[in-house]
Amino acid sequence: MIKKMVFGSMGVAGLVALLSILDLSVNFPFAGYSLTLDIMLLVASAIVGYLSWETYRENR
Repeated sequence: MIKKMVFGSMGVAGLVALLSILDLSVNFPFAGYSLTLDIMLLVASAIVGYLSWETYRENR
């Protein structure tokens, strides 16, 4: 159960990071609404990705 939640959070963090990078480069998903929003989403997804990776390593 915990591994599924950890992998789910890794997947969501990766998806958010991918959408933010796409918005920064080609203005696709959010039409380039806010540069600050994209940067904050990248930071948040990096934090969630790191925390989920550490949780996965700890529960192995």
